[in-house]
Amino acid sequence: MPDDQAQPRPGQLLARGVCRHFASLDFVTVVELVPRTGLRVDVMGLGPKGEIWIVECKSSREDFTSDRKWQGYLEWCDRYFWAVDENFPTDLLPDATGLIIADAYEAEIVRMGAEHKVAPARRKALIHKFARHAAARWHAARDPGHYGAARPKSAS
Repeated sequence: MPDDQAQPRPGQLLARGVCRHFASLDFVTVVELVPRTGLRVDVMGLGPKGEIWIVECKSSREDFTSDRKWQGYLEWCDRYFWAVDENFPTDLLPDATGLIIADAYEAEIVRMGAEHKVAPARRKALIHKFARHAAARWHAARDPGHYGAARPKSAS
């Protein structure tokens, strides 16, 4: 089956529900943003006051327990959340992090993550990266045949 017709993975479906919920909170979102080499955020939300939230989507106990880099995301956001489905064993998740129960269509914030403000210089760089990532994704969706070869290296 071609990649463009592949079935979404469970984490991608959770991300869709999270993005829909964030839109209702006046947040804009991007998926699979790379804040630095070695880290790829499932969902990054940018709020109306410039707040930055990161969400990692976990579809199973094994998916969570095999994640060794989630703490590396904390310095890249004001709040950090896990998004899981209603059957996930939430007692596994650290109490100081946020919790979102989601499915492919909606989500609900059950617990807010602790707030840790991103340093101003890092915030500026992240918002710039967020904007370029969003624009690159939009351009690729609008003109996929052309943009793949001409994509700027810093847009990832």
